[in-house]
Amino acid sequence: MRPSFSRKSAVLALAVTVIAVPGLWLGHRMWNGDPYPSADPDVIAVQLGRDAQLAYDDLALPGRPEVTSQIRTGACYYRGLRSFAHIDRSRLDVNSFQLDWDVTGVSRQTARAGQDRVRLRLIREGFQLTSEQTGGARMGYRFTHPDSEHMVDVNWYESTSLLAFTAYAPCGKVPAGFNEYKWPQVEWTVRP
Repeated sequence: MRPSFSRKSAVLALAVTVIAVPGLWLGHRMWNGDPYPSADPDVIAVQLGRDAQLAYDDLALPGRPEVTSQIRTGACYYRGLRSFAHIDRSRLDVNSFQLDWDVTGVSRQTARAGQDRVRLRLIREGFQLTSEQTGGARMGYRFTHPDSEHMVDVNWYESTSLLAFTAYAPCGKVPAGFNEYKWPQVEWTVRP
C-alpha cells in the first residue's frame, strides 16, 4: 500500500511549479523589459546605404554633388526595472545605426521638388509620415516604417540652403564581438 502523502506531495509540487514558473518568467520580464530584436550590422549597412542612394537619386540635385558618409552607431539603454539600476549606462551588446549626408547651396524649389519625390517613394514602400515642418526656416519631414521602426528624415534649412538626409535603424542586439571601429561596412559613398 502506498502512503497517501505521495499523491498530496505530487499535487503540491505540480501546483508550486504551475505558479512558480510563470512567476519567475514574469519577474525576469519585468526586470529586463522587452528584449531587443537581433540586428545584423552588415544587413543594416546595406539597407541604410540603399535608403541613402535612393533618396539621393530621388532628390535629383543639380550637378550631382559628391556626398560621402559614415554609418554611426548610437547608444541603447537597459529596459524594464533593470534600467533603474543602470541609469545613463548604455548596453554594449545593443546599438542603433544612422547614416546621414548633406549638401549646401540647394534652392528651396529644388529641395521641395526632391522632397516630394522622396515622400512618394517612401509612401509606396509602406512608410508613414510621423512628423513634418513646412514653414519657417526649416522644411522637412520624418517617415517611419511601422514594421521595423526604421526612420528616414529629409530636411532643408533656409539659413544655409542645406539639404540633409538621415536614415536610422532602431536599437538591436548585435552579434558578440561586433566592433564598430573595425567594421568594414562603415563607409558609404553615393554612386553617380
